[in-house]
Amino acid sequence: MIGKLTGRLEYRAPDHVMIDVRGVGYIVYCSDRTLASLPSVGEAVQLYTELLVREDLMQLFGFTSLVEKEWHRLLTSVQGVGAKVSLAILSALGPEGVSRAIALGDWAAVKAAKGVGPKTAQRIVLDLKDKAPSVMAMGGTITEALEGPDLEAVVEPTSDAPVKPARKAAPKAPTGAAAASAGALSALGNLGYSPSDAAGAVAEAAADNPEAGEAELIRAALRLLAPKD
Repeated sequence: MIGKLTGRLEYRAPDHVMIDVRGVGYIVYCSDRTLASLPSVGEAVQLYTELLVREDLMQLFGFTSLVEKEWHRLLTSVQGVGAKVSLAILSALGPEGVSRAIALGDWAAVKAAKGVGPKTAQRIVLDLKDKAPSVMAMGGTITEALEGPDLEAVVEPTSDAPVKPARKAAPKAPTGAAAASAGALSALGNLGYSPSDAAGAVAEAAADNPEAGEAELIRAALRLLAPKD
């Protein structure tokens, strides 16, 4: 299984790119949002990947975050949802938008993606709602551009000069909004709320205030979860 590629962006097409990893070119299909976030041709690039293997087909799909990759895996596990539909949903909503829509049961937001009908959107929300909390708590976004020796380590050398080894990247923890959501989910779980209720409240609170920190999300989520008179 190919889980991540680090190399040089060789070329880009409307729905895929080619990444040169020390002389071997990998065709990688991506969502529109992921394609738009990638660097220019000739620059270093990293993507998490998922390999699709069928009798007559092998395709690689690329993602800038573990959240996006996990949503793709889960979306394609739903009956009637293939890789093309999954990428359309991720293109329309982004991974955070998918998390919010599914946690809130908002199938209309999922239906807004190209090629997704109402029945498919409802099935996606119904099948995956319980999976939203664990995905929302994930991190691991590839955002740092490679420079210097890192770049030299992933492209084919053009001379006999020795190539310095790449620096080992430290494991990435959730940051920013992802960290705040993860912390809020954990806190609500410790208070006894079910994962699905906590995820829905955190998603709604984050949608109302995208810049909220962990403490603000917890307070807002608790207000949403409080019994209504």
